[in-house]
Amino acid sequence: MKNKDNSGRPTNRIVPTSAELNLLNILWRIGPATVRQVHDYVCQKQNTGYTTILKLFQIMHEKGLVARDETNRAHVYSAAYSEVQTQSSLIKDMVTKAFGGSKYDLVVRALGESASSDEIAEIRDLLNTLEKNKK
Repeated sequence: MKNKDNSGRPTNRIVPTSAELNLLNILWRIGPATVRQVHDYVCQKQNTGYTTILKLFQIMHEKGLVARDETNRAHVYSAAYSEVQTQSSLIKDMVTKAFGGSKYDLVVRALGESASSDEIAEIRDLLNTLEKNKK
């Protein structure tokens, strides 16, 4: 799924669905794997059909979210983008869609009253570092 920026122009970011993100998290954790290996991993926590996972991987391959090695009988899937790249894409999409492009509004909503003093201190240190690096 291609997204659009604030001006309505398409971007190159592909945002995975929740189910796709679950499979990507598994691939990031265990590395390249067959559908059977991912199915076995998923079934440790929930009952999901083999063909459901296969179909999701086929869709994800069409979208460019995963690469597929077809050299062996059992195809091996790997994430096309790193975890950090995907997280960045998800955040950009959320900021655009839910917060009208405002990172400030995202941070205010994310922190709210739930951030601990330690977390706030760490964030303050990060902001100070980011500000120093810009100069």
